[in-house]
Amino acid sequence: AGDLGDQQAALFGQACFDPGDAKNTYGTGCFMLMNTGAQLIPSQSGLLTTAGYKIGSQPAVYALEGSIAITGALVQWLRDNLGMIEKSADIEPLARTVEDNGGIYFVPAFSGLFAPYWRSDARGAIVGLTRYVNRGHIARAVLEASAFQTREVLEAMEKDSAIRLNNLKVDGGMVANNLLMQFQADLLGVPVVRPKVAETTSLGAAYAAGLALGYWPDLDSLRKNWQQGAEWSPKMERSEANKLYSQWKRAVTRTFDWIE
Repeated sequence: AGDLGDQQAALFGQACFDPGDAKNTYGTGCFMLMNTGAQLIPSQSGLLTTAGYKIGSQPAVYALEGSIAITGALVQWLRDNLGMIEKSADIEPLARTVEDNGGIYFVPAFSGLFAPYWRSDARGAIVGLTRYVNRGHIARAVLEASAFQTREVLEAMEKDSAIRLNNLKVDGGMVANNLLMQFQADLLGVPVVRPKVAETTSLGAAYAAGLALGYWPDLDSLRKNWQQGAEWSPKMERSEANKLYSQWKRAVTRTFDWIE
């Protein structure tokens, strides 16, 4: 009765039914989709233009999609390759042992950079290292990398769509990390919202099937069924957030042209 792709199902399960609604799934990589309504917007900013969903004979709803290769996989790398933590959840308490990233930025271009750069010649780099930096700073930089890359994709979406994001709905394994979610809200300057039901892909498929079979009468009933689990509001001054982001952008350029 309902047939949706993985990320499209998550978009539907997050009740992102209005133009400008967006969700980001934090897994081994990140996948952000923004609803652009009935308007198909060919991206000029390194994103994918995709079908969001179609309900019966109603017009199709389109979306912009940005894929980030390495986010949660960077935490796994810290655990498995360097042995700095025993389990993935240990990264948050380790990152909380310091107040900031100590001036370092970790760009995880292990196999190049995906959206919005699409640079296969890039390779990973940690920049800004000094003798002051310790394990906590590295753990914090690992988490912050997911948030910085998310902002890059979001800015590309806002540029393509001319829509300003009001909040970002989040799901996936990494959203259990409260430190990351707060930093994401600080960096974006908008609230970050986690749903009560974390399995949004499964929920989206169930929503679509229920809608097709008449269990749910309309999208409004799905909006009412969706429930917020937690919300993080920005606390950082915009000038500070923009300064950190500017340094991240500089760090990204250091990864280019590594593979000839």
